[in-house]
Amino acid sequence: MITSKERAELKKIISSQPSVYQVGKDCLSPANIEGIKDCLISRELIKINILQNCDEAARVVADKLALELDCDIVGVIGRKVILYKFNPKKEKHVLVKNF
Repeated sequence: MITSKERAELKKIISSQPSVYQVGKDCLSPANIEGIKDCLISRELIKINILQNCDEAARVVADKLALELDCDIVGVIGRKVILYKFNPKKEKHVLVKNF
């Protein structure tokens, strides 16, 4: 679980970065979930674009991903979902806990 200060810091970090994954018509297929999981492992912090042809709302997709991947939802802004998952195997982390 991340704090509100950590959430604000993560939003600031990701705001200028592009989306690294898109979820479209097939919404959360096993292949999509596996791809998002790989992105989270390598980056810790990702932005996902939910396309218009996805049948589910962005918040619903974010909630399902958080449950499936055991990650934190940093925010849902329009059709963008921001997810964070700490990876203890990485040497350099996105979020340095010094608050």
